[in-house]
Amino acid sequence: MLTGLSATAIALLLAAGVLLDLLLGEATRWHPLVGFGKLAGAIERRLNRGGSRHLRGALGWTLAVVPLTALACLLAGFGGLLALAAHAVMLYFCIGLRSLRDHNVPIAEALARGDLPAARLLTSRIVSRDTEHATPADLAKASTESLLENGNDAVFGTLFWFAVAGGPGAVLFRLANTLDAMWGYKNTRFLRFGCVAARIDDALNYIPARLTALSYVLLAPSAAGKRRAWHCWRTQAPAWSSPNAGPVMSSGAGALGLALGGAATYDGEIEQRPPLGAGQAARAEDIIRAWQLVARTTALWLAAAAVLALAIHGGTHA
Repeated sequence: MLTGLSATAIALLLAAGVLLDLLLGEATRWHPLVGFGKLAGAIERRLNRGGSRHLRGALGWTLAVVPLTALACLLAGFGGLLALAAHAVMLYFCIGLRSLRDHNVPIAEALARGDLPAARLLTSRIVSRDTEHATPADLAKASTESLLENGNDAVFGTLFWFAVAGGPGAVLFRLANTLDAMWGYKNTRFLRFGCVAARIDDALNYIPARLTALSYVLLAPSAAGKRRAWHCWRTQAPAWSSPNAGPVMSSGAGALGLALGGAATYDGEIEQRPPLGAGQAARAEDIIRAWQLVARTTALWLAAAAVLALAIHGGTHA
């Protein structure tokens, strides 16, 4: 661990950050990640022009991420209770567990009451695919996939890097992940400029994504579900262009017994994506099941941190 914090402190701070997130939810005003998004947009508009787009993208990433991560290190460097509070607050601002629930459960509720326009509008806020003519099955699939993938991006990757490097680790991960979401597109505008941001996010996410996929396997509700989740991970993930989204979404879909992936519409064009999972098509209630899987995985990771802390503490006093 790179934090200088004890394993017990890390376990307690992980729990504190998650608890703050569940109690307070996403800050509606002055959220640091919203401000960071505006900063990143300004940097991109300034630098993403002319030649040497790869180098300009690397410079943009450095200008956006390094100073804020250094500031996080400075805040975490204070001693005593102030440093502990800084770690917990940084984790709170970086994690998005309640946000996943607040953005996805209303989609399930709108679908359950047959309010297709509301479900389409709510889904359009969390995915980039077209939703104007989406069917209930399309919307349920989109929401379920978003929950499974963002369980890693918004929750488990953040928890992992907090365990490694405290608040600064969580900040670094979330800033890098945000830049990938903003710049990591394979289109004319971002193919070269966003390459560095995409590759850094892939590297930071590599271990957390596989731990998330393994967690989804372990928490499948039956032995058959565990075997199916493992099989889907090993056979389907290589077909996905993202080295991290593939394992996470295929294992999660397999654990839930759902057939996800396949056709989706982007900018008016139907894109045939590789299959995810196996079983029935997603329905409104499966959005709730996906959220519950993410919530149980969070509990599993917090419990694992607590057990590890107890084992280390017991070992030092043996």
